[in-house]
Amino acid sequence: MRIVELIIDESDEQSGIEAVSLVETPAIEENFIALNKQQILLKEVDKEKRILMGAALVPNKQIYRRNEKTNDEYYIYFSKDTVRKASELFFKRSNHKNATYEHKQPIKGTTIVESWIVESTEQDKSAHYGLNVPEGTWMISMKIDDEELYNKAKEGEIKGFSIEGYFADKYDLQKDDKNQEIIKQLKDLLK
Repeated sequence: MRIVELIIDESDEQSGIEAVSLVETPAIEENFIALNKQQILLKEVDKEKRILMGAALVPNKQIYRRNEKTNDEYYIYFSKDTVRKASELFFKRSNHKNATYEHKQPIKGTTIVESWIVESTEQDKSAHYGLNVPEGTWMISMKIDDEELYNKAKEGEIKGFSIEGYFADKYDLQKDDKNQEIIKQLKDLLK
């Protein structure tokens, strides 16, 4: 089965992650954890923070895909470099409040309040919460203000994050570069 590396096409302004979706079955096969009942020192507060933490994108993780039109089956993956670029572009474009439910309906009242790339698996904050993810993983913490949505996460109806965005197929991009080179050579010959 074909394995395709997805990359960010830096010449395409739409390339990158537009939103994070709350889903029951994340394609990256990483569930999140709910951070709740954390006491805030200096105040007598014992309310739920309503923060979900989990992996948004895992490098080199093969994700199965099937094209519904052609029935072509293949795997996609993102390199560590693409994961980092995607996370940086996500915030540069102020997409931290863009979220959907199951990739279908946009949802309000969510904000990504924390984001980091795992540098060391043993000392990373994710390990402190019992998450075992590889180096280069993009971790996020999302604040959920909607009570119904947060309850779905607590009850296990929502188990993780899934990204929404536009990426280039590295092979197709290289083919385009080759095609552009051939076109340039043909134009030069015609001159």
